[in-house]
Amino acid sequence: MTLGLAVTGLVALGVASSPAALSLLLGTPFAFIGLIILQLGLVFAFSAAAQRASTAVVAGMFFLYAALTGVTFSTLFLVYAASSIAGVFFVTAGAFAGLSAVGFFTKADLSAIGRFAIFALVGLILATVVNLFLQSSGLQWLVSVVGVLLFGALTAYDTQRLKQIFASGEAHANMPLVGALTLYLDFVNMFLFLLRLFGGRRD
Repeated sequence: MTLGLAVTGLVALGVASSPAALSLLLGTPFAFIGLIILQLGLVFAFSAAAQRASTAVVAGMFFLYAALTGVTFSTLFLVYAASSIAGVFFVTAGAFAGLSAVGFFTKADLSAIGRFAIFALVGLILATVVNLFLQSSGLQWLVSVVGVLLFGALTAYDTQRLKQIFASGEAHANMPLVGALTLYLDFVNMFLFLLRLFGGRRD
Protein backbone atom coordinates (compact mmCIF):
# COMPACT_ATOMS: atom_id res chain seq x y z
CA MET A 1 0.00 0.00 0.00
CA THR A 2 2.82 2.36 0.89
CA LEU A 3 4.53 1.69 -2.45
CA GLY A 4 1.23 2.36 -4.22
CA LEU A 5 0.88 5.71 -2.47
CA ALA A 6 4.47 6.55 -3.41
CA VAL A 7 3.72 5.81 -7.07
CA THR A 8 0.59 7.96 -6.90
CA GLY A 9 2.48 10.87 -5.35
CA LEU A 10 5.38 10.74 -7.80
CA VAL A 11 3.08 10.53 -10.83
CA ALA A 12 0.90 13.36 -9.51
CA LEU A 13 3.93 15.60 -8.99
CA GLY A 14 5.33 14.69 -12.40
CA VAL A 15 2.13 15.45 -14.28
CA ALA A 16 1.42 18.61 -12.25
CA SER A 17 4.87 19.98 -13.11
CA SER A 18 4.38 19.37 -16.83
CA PRO A 19 2.23 21.98 -18.60
CA ALA A 20 2.07 19.75 -21.67
CA ALA A 21 0.74 16.79 -19.67
CA LEU A 22 -1.84 18.95 -17.91
CA SER A 23 -2.89 20.48 -21.19
CA LEU A 24 -3.38 17.02 -22.69
CA LEU A 25 -5.32 15.83 -19.64
CA LEU A 26 -7.60 18.84 -19.29
CA GLY A 27 -7.64 20.12 -22.85
CA THR A 28 -8.63 16.87 -24.58
CA PRO A 29 -12.41 16.36 -24.66
CA PHE A 30 -13.58 13.71 -22.16
CA ALA A 31 -9.98 12.72 -21.32
CA PHE A 32 -10.40 13.27 -17.59
CA ILE A 33 -13.79 11.52 -17.45
CA GLY A 34 -12.41 8.67 -19.55
CA LEU A 35 -9.52 8.32 -17.12
CA ILE A 36 -11.90 8.02 -14.16
CA ILE A 37 -13.96 5.41 -16.01
CA LEU A 38 -10.76 3.51 -16.78
CA GLN A 39 -9.84 3.55 -13.09
CA LEU A 40 -13.24 2.16 -12.11
CA GLY A 41 -12.97 -0.55 -14.74
CA LEU A 42 -9.50 -1.47 -13.52
CA VAL A 43 -10.75 -1.89 -9.94
CA PHE A 44 -13.47 -4.28 -11.11
CA ALA A 45 -10.99 -6.15 -13.30
CA PHE A 46 -8.57 -6.38 -10.36
CA SER A 47 -11.27 -7.93 -8.17
CA ALA A 48 -12.14 -10.46 -10.85
CA ALA A 49 -8.54 -11.41 -11.57
CA ALA A 50 -7.20 -11.46 -8.01
CA GLN A 51 -7.86 -15.17 -7.39
CA ARG A 52 -7.03 -16.42 -10.90
CA ALA A 53 -4.20 -14.35 -12.35
CA SER A 54 -0.54 -14.56 -11.47
CA THR A 55 0.90 -12.38 -8.72
CA ALA A 56 2.90 -10.41 -11.30
CA VAL A 57 -0.23 -9.56 -13.28
CA VAL A 58 -2.23 -8.56 -10.19
CA ALA A 59 0.67 -6.48 -8.88
CA GLY A 60 0.92 -4.77 -12.27
CA MET A 61 -2.78 -3.93 -12.13
CA PHE A 62 -2.40 -2.50 -8.64
CA PHE A 63 0.50 -0.24 -9.56
CA LEU A 64 -1.20 0.77 -12.82
CA TYR A 65 -4.22 1.86 -10.80
CA ALA A 66 -1.96 3.77 -8.42
CA ALA A 67 -0.31 5.52 -11.38
CA LEU A 68 -3.65 6.43 -12.98
CA THR A 69 -4.80 7.82 -9.65
CA GLY A 70 -1.66 9.93 -9.64
CA VAL A 71 -2.63 11.36 -13.02
CA THR A 72 -6.08 12.39 -11.76
CA PHE A 73 -4.61 13.69 -8.49
CA SER A 74 -2.28 15.98 -10.44
CA THR A 75 -5.24 18.32 -10.93
CA LEU A 76 -5.38 18.87 -7.15
CA PHE A 77 -2.24 21.02 -7.49
CA LEU A 78 -4.25 23.40 -9.68
CA VAL A 79 -6.81 23.93 -6.90
CA TYR A 80 -4.90 23.57 -3.62
CA ALA A 81 -1.55 24.92 -2.44
CA ALA A 82 1.21 22.31 -2.45
CA SER A 83 1.96 22.96 1.24
CA SER A 84 -1.69 22.39 2.08
CA ILE A 85 -1.77 19.12 0.15
CA ALA A 86 1.34 17.94 1.99
CA GLY A 87 -0.10 18.96 5.37
CA VAL A 88 -3.38 17.15 4.79
CA PHE A 89 -1.50 14.09 3.53
CA PHE A 90 0.46 13.83 6.79
CA VAL A 91 -2.72 14.34 8.83
CA THR A 92 -4.35 11.56 6.83
CA ALA A 93 -1.34 9.31 7.35
CA GLY A 94 -1.52 9.82 11.11
CA ALA A 95 -5.27 9.24 11.27
CA PHE A 96 -5.00 6.19 9.03
CA ALA A 97 -2.21 4.68 11.13
CA GLY A 98 -4.18 5.19 14.33
CA LEU A 99 -7.42 3.77 12.98
CA SER A 100 -5.66 0.83 11.38
CA ALA A 101 -3.97 0.10 14.72
CA VAL A 102 -7.39 0.15 16.39
CA GLY A 103 -8.67 -2.38 13.88
CA PHE A 104 -5.60 -4.57 14.33
CA PHE A 105 -5.45 -4.64 18.12
CA THR A 106 -9.06 -4.28 19.27
CA LYS A 107 -10.85 -7.33 20.61
CA ALA A 108 -14.24 -5.89 19.67
CA ASP A 109 -15.98 -7.25 16.58
CA LEU A 110 -16.17 -4.45 14.00
CA SER A 111 -18.26 -6.38 11.47
CA ALA A 112 -21.43 -4.43 12.34
CA ILE A 113 -19.57 -1.15 11.75
CA GLY A 114 -18.30 -2.51 8.45
CA ARG A 115 -21.77 -3.48 7.25
CA PHE A 116 -23.17 -0.08 8.21
CA ALA A 117 -20.27 1.71 6.51
CA ILE A 118 -20.84 -0.16 3.26
CA PHE A 119 -24.52 0.87 3.21
CA ALA A 120 -23.57 4.42 4.15
CA LEU A 121 -21.12 4.47 1.23
CA VAL A 122 -24.03 4.02 -1.19
CA GLY A 123 -25.78 7.00 0.37
CA LEU A 124 -22.58 9.03 0.21
CA ILE A 125 -22.19 8.33 -3.51
CA LEU A 126 -25.82 9.31 -4.17
CA ALA A 127 -25.43 12.55 -2.18
CA THR A 128 -22.26 13.37 -4.12
CA VAL A 129 -24.04 12.84 -7.45
CA VAL A 130 -27.01 14.96 -6.33
CA ASN A 131 -24.68 17.78 -5.29
CA LEU A 132 -23.13 17.83 -8.75
CA PHE A 133 -26.42 19.40 -9.82
CA LEU A 134 -27.28 21.36 -6.67
CA GLN A 135 -23.79 22.79 -6.09
CA SER A 136 -24.65 23.29 -2.43
CA SER A 137 -21.68 24.28 -0.24
CA GLY A 138 -23.55 23.07 2.84
CA LEU A 139 -24.20 19.65 1.37
CA GLN A 140 -20.60 19.45 0.16
CA TRP A 141 -19.37 20.15 3.70
CA LEU A 142 -21.72 17.49 5.12
CA VAL A 143 -20.66 14.94 2.51
CA SER A 144 -17.00 15.62 3.29
CA VAL A 145 -17.49 15.18 7.05
CA VAL A 146 -19.45 11.96 6.54
CA GLY A 147 -16.81 10.78 4.05
CA VAL A 148 -13.98 11.23 6.57
CA LEU A 149 -15.92 9.36 9.27
CA LEU A 150 -16.99 6.65 6.83
CA PHE A 151 -13.54 5.86 5.46
CA GLY A 152 -12.10 6.11 8.96
CA ALA A 153 -14.53 3.39 10.05
CA LEU A 154 -13.73 1.33 6.95
CA THR A 155 -10.00 1.60 7.69
CA ALA A 156 -10.45 -0.01 11.10
CA TYR A 157 -12.92 -2.58 9.78
CA ASP A 158 -10.85 -3.56 6.74
CA THR A 159 -7.71 -3.93 8.86
CA GLN A 160 -9.50 -6.27 11.26
CA ARG A 161 -11.07 -8.24 8.40
CA LEU A 162 -7.72 -8.70 6.66
CA LYS A 163 -6.10 -9.77 9.93
CA GLN A 164 -8.81 -12.40 10.39
CA ILE A 165 -8.44 -13.68 6.83
CA PHE A 166 -4.68 -14.15 7.21
CA ALA A 167 -5.07 -15.68 10.67
CA SER A 168 -7.54 -18.25 9.29
CA GLY A 169 -4.97 -19.54 6.80
CA GLU A 170 -7.49 -19.20 3.95
CA ALA A 171 -5.77 -16.30 2.20
CA HIS A 172 -4.90 -16.97 -1.46
CA ALA A 173 -1.54 -16.01 -2.95
CA ASN A 174 -2.69 -12.57 -4.11
CA MET A 175 -4.50 -11.65 -0.89
CA PRO A 176 -1.70 -9.27 0.20
CA LEU A 177 -2.31 -7.26 -2.97
CA VAL A 178 -6.08 -7.33 -2.42
CA GLY A 179 -5.46 -6.02 1.07
CA ALA A 180 -3.09 -3.37 -0.25
CA LEU A 181 -5.68 -2.06 -2.70
CA THR A 182 -8.44 -2.12 -0.07
CA LEU A 183 -6.44 -0.05 2.40
CA TYR A 184 -5.09 2.16 -0.40
CA LEU A 185 -8.66 3.08 -1.38
CA ASP A 186 -9.54 3.81 2.25
CA PHE A 187 -6.50 6.09 2.54
CA VAL A 188 -6.95 8.08 -0.67
CA ASN A 189 -10.66 8.63 -0.09
CA MET A 190 -10.06 9.81 3.47
CA PHE A 191 -7.35 12.12 2.12
CA LEU A 192 -9.66 13.61 -0.52
CA PHE A 193 -12.45 14.34 1.97
CA LEU A 194 -10.02 15.87 4.48
CA LEU A 195 -8.56 17.99 1.68
CA ARG A 196 -12.02 19.30 0.84
CA LEU A 197 -12.52 20.25 4.48
CA PHE A 198 -9.14 21.70 5.37
CA GLY A 199 -7.23 22.24 2.15
CA GLY A 200 -5.99 25.75 1.50
CA ARG A 201 -6.74 26.88 -2.01
CA ARG A 202 -4.19 28.48 -4.32
CA ASP A 203 -4.12 32.27 -4.43
